[in-house]
Amino acid sequence: MTVQTDTLALAADLARDNPVRYPNESPEYRAARTALLAQEIELRRQIERVAAQRRALPPGGPVTGDYRFQTEDGACDIAGLFGDKQTLGLYSYMFGPERERPCPMCTNLLGAWEGNALDIDQRMSLVVIARSPIEKLVAWKRERGWKNLRMATDLTGGYSRDYFGILPDGSEIPSFNIFTRRDGSIRHFWSGEMTGQTADPGQDPRGAPDLPPMWAVLDTTPEGRGTDWYPKLSY
Repeated sequence: MTVQTDTLALAADLARDNPVRYPNESPEYRAARTALLAQEIELRRQIERVAAQRRALPPGGPVTGDYRFQTEDGACDIAGLFGDKQTLGLYSYMFGPERERPCPMCTNLLGAWEGNALDIDQRMSLVVIARSPIEKLVAWKRERGWKNLRMATDLTGGYSRDYFGILPDGSEIPSFNIFTRRDGSIRHFWSGEMTGQTADPGQDPRGAPDLPPMWAVLDTTPEGRGTDWYPKLSY
C-alpha cells in the first residue's frame, strides 16, 4: 500500500511523542535517540517511496533469448520457471563450473532466503541460477541442509551473459532479476543495478536496501558492518 506522505505526521513529532524509555538512560542519550528515531521514521518512509516508484516502473524489455535451464525436475525454458506465478525472481549464484565451492557472500544470502522460501513462494516464483551442473547444485543444497530453495543450471550461459550474472570478461557477479508474465508476454521488470561504480567512498558495493538480512542486524550494533572480515562457508 502506498502512503500519501503529504498527510503524514512529522517524523520529529512522532519521535518526540514516543513513550519508550529504558532504565538509567541519560538525558543526552534520550535526546540523541529521539533525533535518531526521527531519521529512522524518515528512512522507513523513503524505503516505501522507493518501493512505490519501483512498482510503478513501465514495462521492461521483452525476453526474447532462447534460454535453457536444467532444474531438479528436468529441463525447461524461462517460462517454465514461473510455475503458476506471474512474477519470477532469478538470483545468479556465483557458483560456476570452475568453482569447487561457491561464493561465501552469495551463500550467506541464500541461507537466509532458504528460511523464507516457502513464504515467498506464496507471492512469486524464486529460483537460484548457477552455471554448475544441476547434480553439483543439488549436492551443495544437501550439504547446506537447504530444502526449499529451487536451483537451476543455466545450460548455455546465455541467460547469465544477458542478465549480468557474467561480465564481458567472463567473471561472475551476483545479480537478482525480476521478470513478469502478463497477457502471455514475459518481460524484464527490475534488477539491482548498484555496482562498484555507484558505491560511495569507503563502502563496498551494496544495494538499498541490502537483500542479505545479516547487514540489517549488523547495522544496529556499535561496531557496524566492519571491514576486516567476510562470511565463511564453514565455521
